[in-house]
Amino acid sequence: MGSRRLCYVLMALLVCIWGLEYIFAKQALETFSPLSLVFFKYLVGFFVLAAVKLAVDRRIAIRKRELPALALCALFGDLIYYYCEYQSLEYIPVALVTIILSLVPLLSMIIEGVAFNRRPNLPMILGALACMAGVALVIGVDVGELRGDSGKAIGCALAGAAVVAWNIYNFLTERLSERYSSLDLTIYQLVCTLLMLVPYILANMPAAEDFTAGAVGGTLYLGVFGAAIGFFIYVKSISVLGATPCALYSNFLPVSAAAFGWIFLGETLSALQILGGAVVIASACMVIAQKNRLTSRANAG
Repeated sequence: MGSRRLCYVLMALLVCIWGLEYIFAKQALETFSPLSLVFFKYLVGFFVLAAVKLAVDRRIAIRKRELPALALCALFGDLIYYYCEYQSLEYIPVALVTIILSLVPLLSMIIEGVAFNRRPNLPMILGALACMAGVALVIGVDVGELRGDSGKAIGCALAGAAVVAWNIYNFLTERLSERYSSLDLTIYQLVCTLLMLVPYILANMPAAEDFTAGAVGGTLYLGVFGAAIGFFIYVKSISVLGATPCALYSNFLPVSAAAFGWIFLGETLSALQILGGAVVIASACMVIAQKNRLTSRANAG
């Protein structure tokens, strides 16, 4: 199996891993604050990948001149992204937040066209818009909830900032992946995020009674699968596929989360949600196919 096909398979696996995260995060967030959960999740992920690193090789080949870029990856991809996403939920419904976050691949295409002269074609743009419509069907938007809210503009701005932050992370990671192995780059990003969160966790360390079985179990899943395995797959896929195809997979997460909610939490799935899932999958596959076609033509030329 070629490296690109393997990465597509791994990204499909990642959608399942991160979709299942919602189940375990729900348990952990009953006792941990969001940033505390991010810290412990990444701490577990770091120890898992550090053990793998020690088994593979013990070389640390970090370049001092790239420390700012690594720090920016942590800042935008973890701290700013999660902060903006969580804070936006205080102002607008989760449905609207999810729709705004589905703009990630569309903005990625715009950045590629403006900054890297890799312009998307019309089917790619239409496919990205169709993905957004499919996400709206999956999450079941109640338009009545979106009216007359004075904080709506703030919430939308925060969710929009999360979209920008994730795209900055994607393109920085794509550039850094040319210089580091996927394993090393993932570890360095986790370390930068942990160092940035140390002041917060020292001031907001959870009490001993907060470490319940549900919180610990949920954090272990998030750390081992969501952080260690998940980010390794994502960084590896960015290095092979590029930022935009990987960003497109984020639109699969509401579909995955809805499916796991139905399987494990007994949540209902309507016919419109199933239709929305089909629209997301079909349109995303079309965009990926178009992107591959443009990449092949560019390489041939």
